[in-house]
Amino acid sequence: MMTDINYLKAIELLHKSTSSAGFLASAQDISNYKRVWARDGVICGLAALASGDEDLIETFRDTLETLANNQHHNGTIPSNVGISDNEENVSYGGLAGRVDAVTWFIIGVCQYAYYTNDVNFVKKYNSNILKALQLLEAWEFNNKGLLYVPLSGNWADEYITDGYVLYDQLLRVWALKSYNHFVKDEFITTKIQTITEQIEINFMPQSVGEKYHERAYEEVKIENYMPCSFSPAGYKIQFDAFANSLALLLNIGSPAFQQKIIDYSISLKNELPLGLLPAFWPPVYENDNDWHLLKNNCKYEFRNFPNEFHNGGSWSMVNGFFGLALLKAEQNEEAIVLLDAINKANAVEEYSFYENFNSETKSPNGVPYCTWSAAATVMLHQSIYEEFKYLV
Repeated sequence: MMTDINYLKAIELLHKSTSSAGFLASAQDISNYKRVWARDGVICGLAALASGDEDLIETFRDTLETLANNQHHNGTIPSNVGISDNEENVSYGGLAGRVDAVTWFIIGVCQYAYYTNDVNFVKKYNSNILKALQLLEAWEFNNKGLLYVPLSGNWADEYITDGYVLYDQLLRVWALKSYNHFVKDEFITTKIQTITEQIEINFMPQSVGEKYHERAYEEVKIENYMPCSFSPAGYKIQFDAFANSLALLLNIGSPAFQQKIIDYSISLKNELPLGLLPAFWPPVYENDNDWHLLKNNCKYEFRNFPNEFHNGGSWSMVNGFFGLALLKAEQNEEAIVLLDAINKANAVEEYSFYENFNSETKSPNGVPYCTWSAAATVMLHQSIYEEFKYLV
């Protein structure tokens, strides 16, 4: 097939966003985005692997090296690293530390090594990975299998999720599975099983097993998807598109429940004008109990108006992972439809690759020329048309 213009534009943006230290979060000259970010950089790196572009793959390697070289002595991976001498060089998080930087780093190293067939790359960073894994063990706090994540502790850094956040548990499973592909360690194999069981017991309906918070579990009605998080204060029941996509990719949950997630997700995106899944749904409104968790949870300016940013906004990046989940479920036609919707969003204002969109008005939000918006197109395009597959 002829190479699609949307794909070429996405590749072009990734090239424009490279630096000697790795991928930048945006090609736009905005200080906080002109940095190498852990999660953004690894997601761009996953796109680089899918593209087969040697220069982009080299930038992925640079990204991982930058993150490893700036690992904190306690094991924390930087949220982001500045590339300018005029600003603070390393950040491990803003209002709270970023738990997902640790897991994305491990995933990145292992996916790079898998694709390039470079086992020595894992060996090179083995001590970094082991230190990171030990830190994740400590972040369980109660040693029962699930990470405890602070408010503002991951990519949804201005949203309401905290405590046992589904997304972070799933990223940890992916990180452990990726690493265990190389080391085949019995302890890690058991750990993967333990975490998976705890996810299924605490986030799935009518599950069998001792719950973390039995009373709170009995009070919520889990039906069509896994809720986004729970804590000692109870469950947050919003649909987390990223997390549920990861659950599908990792084949967690019964086939019947996985199909419920897919059916709910397709129905939801088809109801909305962009044809994209919102990051979290439904939105939190000013008269909702959780509004107080949103209104002050911002370092610079409030952005989480209903239907925008994390609060019901639609992100190309998130939809890229849902597209991969659809392919895993052999829903190829649906994945093609979704890729078209992603490409239409990325093409707004002459391919401005906006960070996210208002899910009702379709208005673009956030930073333009956002690299992980481009990564969504590349990952899904190559997975559909070149049958590229990640290590999961």
